[in-house]
Amino acid sequence: MLEEILNQVQKGTLSVLEAKKQLATFENLGFAKVDHHRKKRQGFPEVVYGEGKTAEQIISIIQALRSRNHQVLVTRISKEKADRVQKACPEFIYNDMAQILFWKDETGTEENSNGYIAIICAGTSDLKVAEEAAVTAEVLGSKVHRIYDVGVAGIHRLFNHLEEIQNATVSVVVAGMEGALPSVVGGLVSHPVIAVPTSVGYGANFNGLSALLTMLNSCASGISVVNIDNGFGGGYNAVLIHQLAQKGAGKNEETVF
Repeated sequence: MLEEILNQVQKGTLSVLEAKKQLATFENLGFAKVDHHRKKRQGFPEVVYGEGKTAEQIISIIQALRSRNHQVLVTRISKEKADRVQKACPEFIYNDMAQILFWKDETGTEENSNGYIAIICAGTSDLKVAEEAAVTAEVLGSKVHRIYDVGVAGIHRLFNHLEEIQNATVSVVVAGMEGALPSVVGGLVSHPVIAVPTSVGYGANFNGLSALLTMLNSCASGISVVNIDNGFGGGYNAVLIHQLAQKGAGKNEETVF
């Protein structure tokens, strides 16, 4: 890319000012510095955290991101703010349950179609966090299987989906209350499990702290834990694992003896 831009400047087909813009690592909007090189460093463009930002600020940020990327993701954005953003950017889609606003250029992105991520949710009250994980993974290009309302209070519901869960590349397990579900899943699968505690529960749940501690103290191997209600973090990390698995599968397929 650098050589191409320099050649264009040399030929006179690109101005020095425009070249400088294209080579800049970030764009300064005054209230935010949009990281345009995030995708080159980490594989995905910068994700916008919607809480605390005005609709006007979000519009400016996503317009800057959209000009250089094939997908834009805004998390934790209320419906009221999303409605205002969509008036200016009607191509964006809002998922009310996940509180995620996103745009994805289907012609410019490829889905990691080999394999899938299992998003497992303990109860209906945890759906908001589970959907944040699921939509994040889908926007970032991974296939998702949703397996909802299979908590330990009715463990037979989980076993009905056991083969589907075991065939996943990675599982994101979302649970509140006592947070026991990730330990159950972790003892039944051979792939990584990302546990997401939620703030769902009565007083002694301490807004998700008891679920978080249960998951951190799990005796099942292969479990990693993200922060309370952090569906985005669970989904994002699952995509990274899923992509690594696809690369490994590709190398195995190329190996011929």
